Parts: sequence; C-alpha cells; structure tokens
Amino acid sequence: MFCTRPLGANQVVETFPVGRRLAFDAARGRLWVICTRCERWNLTPLEERWEAVETCERIFRDTRVRVSTENIGIARHPEGLTLVRIGEPLRPEFAAWRYGDQFGRRRRRHILYGAAGLAVVGGIYVGGFATGLVTLGTVGAINLPIQVVNLWISARTQVKLHPEGGEVIKLRRTDLDGTRIQPADDEPGFKLQIRKGKKKKTWYEGTEALRFAGAILPGLNETGGNRQTVQNAVDRIEAVGHPERFLVDVAGRNLYHAKYGEPGYISRMPDATRLAVEMALHEEQERRALEGELWLLERAWREAEEIADISDSLLLPEGTEDFLRDHGERRGDVAQSDVPL
Repeated sequence: MFCTRPLGANQVVETFPVGRRLAFDAARGRLWVICTRCERWNLTPLEERWEAVETCERIFRDTRVRVSTENIGIARHPEGLTLVRIGEPLRPEFAAWRYGDQFGRRRRRHILYGAAGLAVVGGIYVGGFATGLVTLGTVGAINLPIQVVNLWISARTQVKLHPEGGEVIKLRRTDLDGTRIQPADDEPGFKLQIRKGKKKKTWYEGTEALRFAGAILPGLNETGGNRQTVQNAVDRIEAVGHPERFLVDVAGRNLYHAKYGEPGYISRMPDATRLAVEMALHEEQERRALEGELWLLERAWREAEEIADISDSLLLPEGTEDFLRDHGERRGDVAQSDVPL
C-alpha cells in the first residue's frame, strides 16, 4: 500500500506467498506485509487474508518465539519468514512499537548517508593536502561536483500523484515543501494544497487529499525520528483521541506559516507533529479500507508501483542497502524496534 520497492516472497504461507516479514492480528483478521528495507506496514486487500492469518497463527505457534510480550510476539521460521503476532495492546503502545522501526530506520539511514558523504570529502581533503595535490584554491572545485549532485537530487521527481481524470502530477523535493493542509470547505476533514513549481497551486479534498497526503508525507519525513520524537508523535495523536480528529485539529490550527502569511505548511511543522500527521494518515487509510472502502486500498497498491523511487544510495559504496537491511533484520531478532516493548 505504501512501499515502492519489491516486498519479496515466501514459500511458507501458501495462500499468501508475498513478503519476507508478515504481521497479523488474528482477532481482527488483519494482515500486513512489512517491507524489510523501509519497515513500512502494507495492509493486504486480498480476500484470502483470513485463511492466510490462520496459517500464520499456526506457524507462529509451531515456531520458537524470539521476542514476546503480553501483546506482541515475534518468531522466525527456519526458511527465513519473520512473523509478528499482534495481540491486544493499547493503541499508544502498538503505534509506538509499529512506527518506531519505520522512523528509526529513516533516521539511521540519513545519519549514515551524511557521515558517508563527509568521509568522502574528508578523504579527498586529507589525501590531497598530504600529497600536495590539493590547495586552498582547489577546495571549491572539489565541492562543486557534490553541489551538482545535490542539485540533481533536488530536481528529481520524488512523488507521482494521480488525480481523478487528470494528468499525472510529478513533484520534486522543493514542490513537497509547498504542501499545505487546511480545514475542508464543505465537509468535515481537511483539504490539501499541492504546489507544482512556483505558481501552480491546486486544492484537493476527500479521498484525493487523503491519498496525496499519504504519498507526500514520507518525503517530508525523510530524516525520520528517534525514540523520543516517535513517542511524542504518538502522544500528540492520543491527546486528541483519534487519528482522524488529529488531522482535522492540525488542519484547523492556522499555524506553520511561510511567506505572505499563508498557514498550514506541513514542512514548517515540528518534527513530532509532522511524524504524527504521517501516522494518522496511514491509520486513517487503513480504517477506511477495513470499513469497506477496499477500492481505495487496491488503488493505493497499484499507484505504489508508480511512485518515483527516491535513490538514497547515491555516492555510497555498493552493498550499503544490503547492509542496512541485514542489520535491521538482526535487530528484529532482539528488539524489533527503537521503541522498547
């Protein structure tokens, strides 16, 4: 539903051979595929999920549990499939546990990429000065290629939106910064302003606003958050009482101003508030799907394949993504999250 990368496959759950990490709630009949790269939970829209959930429950009980609390358990099948069993945790506990890995992974990746970039530049400086090949006059020339790459990254398409009956909207990083949220005009909820370039601005409401916001927020939250920031985000939703009410509340505050005094810029929100908006959007889409609007979920699955892939691995050594994925899986055997169970 949300992930833009292949989710992998398994040969353990015959009725649902998608994914290497599955989460399931047997009591509610919910099944998610967890991306092993970005940790996002993708709710399944398939009618066969009840049979798959029963299979997961049986496999879980027959497999040695690695981590288990009263509400959440994790087991790994000998063939490599990881199962996350959800019991009946309080919503704040489940939200903090569920989103901790997603935002923690983004934060660690952001730090790693930044450190890798500094190491490359530092190595050039130290090696150059040591050999006499780099002088103060050439430092700017060394920085120039890096600046060019950064400009290229900013100019790339990061998100593709599919309006009803309209042309595909391709958004760059600078376009995402212009996204605004405000109260809806004619119905409860919120409306979303999409900016394309400097002048083209369009408002969307209803399911389109929900879909578009869900596609844009991961780009605005690309640096993720640490354990405390994630917990603060969960607390902000809980203070309002429900993800949908939280979104309406945020839209109606008329805060987060940019130039010309226009309010509602998501990029101007505090980190915890921005993470909370992404959480609330994610859960609101799932709620609507589970209440019968499966067409919305199925469309999200189709559109996810066309969302522009953001290449975070530029200028990094080959194999960095595999290292991050393997590291995350090893962490899953011990804790499964930056947020303690």
